[in-house]
Amino acid sequence: MSEKKQRKRVAVLFGGCSSEHEVSLQSAHAVITHIDTEAYELVMIGISKDGKWYLYQGDPANIPGGAWLDAKDCIPVAVSPDKGLHGILLLKQEGVEEFPLDGALPILHGKNGEDGTVQGVLELAGIPLVGCNTMSSAVCMDKEAAHRLVKECGVKVPASYTVTEDGMDDFPKVRRWAKELGYPLFVKPMRAGSSFGITKVAWEGELQAAVEHAFAYDSCVIIEETIDGFEVGCAILGTEELIVGAVDEIELSQGFFDYTEKYTLKSSSIHVPARISPQKAKEIQDTAVKIYRGLGCSDFARVDMFLTPQGDIYFNEVNTIPGFTSHSRYPNMMKEIGISFEGLLGRLLSKI
Repeated sequence: MSEKKQRKRVAVLFGGCSSEHEVSLQSAHAVITHIDTEAYELVMIGISKDGKWYLYQGDPANIPGGAWLDAKDCIPVAVSPDKGLHGILLLKQEGVEEFPLDGALPILHGKNGEDGTVQGVLELAGIPLVGCNTMSSAVCMDKEAAHRLVKECGVKVPASYTVTEDGMDDFPKVRRWAKELGYPLFVKPMRAGSSFGITKVAWEGELQAAVEHAFAYDSCVIIEETIDGFEVGCAILGTEELIVGAVDEIELSQGFFDYTEKYTLKSSSIHVPARISPQKAKEIQDTAVKIYRGLGCSDFARVDMFLTPQGDIYFNEVNTIPGFTSHSRYPNMMKEIGISFEGLLGRLLSKI
């Protein structure tokens, strides 16, 4: 058997039909260009904004800008429901061709990629999945469900209320909830990432527009109290035995860590390690592990929390597929403890 055939065939999924499509392209490009192709046969599967799946056979350099979606480089594909194949079907003009996979690493962010939908498709097909499973992905994406479970684990969570589209018929009740939480507060889509649709509301006059804006991203909206303090994060790697990365800290000079700040850092800075005592960093790491275990996470995830001036730790969210460029928070937290970007990918793929 040739050396090439001995390599494990791994699919990296990118793109997706979510508001975070472009973010996924950046992350996936970094992953694709850092995978050890002597150990793994790389299969690039792009998902268009309208949900079409393609085997991409072109230059990875075309992925970040979106130029990958070109007919000459793409073959339409579908995931095969046959667990015996554990792979995809190439929908060629001359007929259907079976294409088995040894594993898949979704680098998809937000809805229809990070929320358990794609994970469920892969699991039904019998394709080994790198990352959190269907249930964990779905729970972590749902802010209300995640907060309820984390609270049961003994971790503090912000007070909040959930608003459905039907609830807009009784907006005075929403105003009462907001008044009870106190201003300023945050209005967020229930299931979205990269801070899409999130508004910091300073007073009642901004509330309705903020809720309507959040409904553009999901059918449920959460209004949440503001936690005084700053955001800290913790990268975790593994399933049974865990490797816990350094704690990082987001320093804001104004506003909040919205989409623009996450990808430009115009008025904010990220400190790795966080500028806190070793004892507090250890407490945050222990809390992150408790959350990771409590939500059934596996392989990798980034746990985000708030640290108050009084030293209290509050849960914010879990990113089951965090940003994955070489300068993103998750890889940098692992780099701080001596795991390179290439080494990180090697550890993730070693489970296949």
